[in-house]
Amino acid sequence: MTVFDRRRLPAPVFKLDVERMRQGWYSDKYFINIARTLAELAAAGYRFGGTAPDLSDLDVDLANVDVGSIEEAVQWFPRRQPSCVVVGVDKALAILREGTGYFDAQGRFVNTFGEMEVWAVHDGSEAPYDGDVLNVTPVMRVRGRYRDFAMLETPTMGALTRGSRVATNVYEVVKAAAGKQVLFFPARFDAFEVQAADGYAYQVAIQLFNQNFGKSVSAHISTDAQGDWWGGAGGGTVAHSAVACFLGDTAEATMAFAATRPADIPRIALVDFRNDCVGTSVQVIRAMFRKYLELTRAGRPDEARKYKLFGVRPDTAANMRDVSVLPLGDKRLDCGVNPRLVFAMREAIDKEWQAWDLSGDDRALAERYCREVKIAVTGGFTPAKIRQFEDLDVPADIYGVGSWLLSSCDVCGTNNDYTADVVRVRIEGRWYDLAKTGRQACDNLMLERVQ
Repeated sequence: MTVFDRRRLPAPVFKLDVERMRQGWYSDKYFINIARTLAELAAAGYRFGGTAPDLSDLDVDLANVDVGSIEEAVQWFPRRQPSCVVVGVDKALAILREGTGYFDAQGRFVNTFGEMEVWAVHDGSEAPYDGDVLNVTPVMRVRGRYRDFAMLETPTMGALTRGSRVATNVYEVVKAAAGKQVLFFPARFDAFEVQAADGYAYQVAIQLFNQNFGKSVSAHISTDAQGDWWGGAGGGTVAHSAVACFLGDTAEATMAFAATRPADIPRIALVDFRNDCVGTSVQVIRAMFRKYLELTRAGRPDEARKYKLFGVRPDTAANMRDVSVLPLGDKRLDCGVNPRLVFAMREAIDKEWQAWDLSGDDRALAERYCREVKIAVTGGFTPAKIRQFEDLDVPADIYGVGSWLLSSCDVCGTNNDYTADVVRVRIEGRWYDLAKTGRQACDNLMLERVQ
């Protein structure tokens, strides 16, 4: 299922802890306090006894207002400048659908979601924000008895904030990469419980990029959990620990992987174990091509496919200089996965076949084999670093990005926070504007009524 087919993800997809959510387990206490206060006031028959300056011009008797059962209109909106990719709407709706209501005198939960009016955009929408809280873009709007959904503000905003932050960060990275493949590598940098939501946000951002820029970038995740909500599956090849199992011999590790794993798994060799990305890359290519050629000559193309090297991946630490990079005395130019290292790798890989004792078709096959090996770069990549690589035409084919995708994006001048504001109240069947000073009801043409 894609997010752009206008179908929303059903509530069971999110595996919500419904019982504890209804009890307020995941809610800030002040929401629990107001919900219970309003319920007790309603039961006691309390009526408004204060003053309401913002409503003083109404021709209604405010002393008849049943505060405990007050109906309010609440809007949720993001505050990331200049805009964000909205993700988390379907989960927020699932939380409202399952958690809106109250417990009756017998302790049974009475769901009142169907009595509310709910509007929402779809995951994958974009929401601009220019910093003016009087001019915001609501992504969700609810009208209903406030005490029935007050406790759900915390988890709904959390779902929207997390999903939109990850999706917007992914979108910025893919734009910087100009449509090159971006591998989603943040799983190890946060609790495993968030992998499904994060992987979904990544996939939504990839789809939005393809839609907006006419591209066909595919989604690549590293864990199965990241694909749980949309049917994706994790992928990956050889880690540093795997190379260590082969006593630091990257070529042997890659050959063993190729021999034992299905051919449809891309063979990408991690080549910085000995801090010699150029030397290790050509060692791996020699070993893999030798077997590839042997099986091709023997008329066993299916077996040969196992030894087709898809790519090599440098992952040099930011404080280390690869032995193939001549020092210039500037860590920014010498260390980590830098442009000079990738240029050196590409040159060595493209020329490697020329040193092999081959002729005719075998020589042509060797040249094509080497030139088709891709370079996947990882290690501290951000949109700024990716843009630098692209501006310099660095021959990186794939970018792997990890922790930055979970960051709060300080460079944007704001986190990906969401705010939920009461903006209207219902009195005697009519809706009236009522919001704290500096806020007001806003509209968004992308809002759709949720049935």
